[in-house]
Amino acid sequence: MAVRKCISWPDKRLRSKAMDVEEINDDVRAVWDDLVDTMEAMPGVGMGANQIGVMLRLAVVDASKERGKVIRLANPEILHSSVELREHDEASPNLPGVSALIKRPRAVTVRFLNEQGIIDRRDFIGLEATSVQHQIDHLNGKMYFDHLSRVKRDMLIKKARKI
Repeated sequence: MAVRKCISWPDKRLRSKAMDVEEINDDVRAVWDDLVDTMEAMPGVGMGANQIGVMLRLAVVDASKERGKVIRLANPEILHSSVELREHDEASPNLPGVSALIKRPRAVTVRFLNEQGIIDRRDFIGLEATSVQHQIDHLNGKMYFDHLSRVKRDMLIKKARKI
């Protein structure tokens, strides 16, 4: 377990779709552990493997107030999204110093491979839902600011470059 360095925008890996995980093994568990350590060090509420340069569809989410309730996901995919939206100030350690208000579905149902290698399905609500959607975006090569208009996105990136 180790805190890993987050790659910096505009590294092409942040724009590339991560590869599916074939099986849950010790290598996958080690990446998950590193993601947890890195997320906690920020601190954050989630992290995708490509954020640390590992191009596998692995993510962790822990939006609990007391912490220590990490959900480990492999090959996550959204099956259903609520119509009701929730606005949240989102950021990324890959583009530090800036954030933006993003509207996403308030609740999502996600299918994923769990720690035991079993296909699981879970409903996420509120901040947990926001975080899991943010991580799935990362694994699909998409950044949170892609949800902004072109003008707002360009202003955000320009501001980040000045920092």
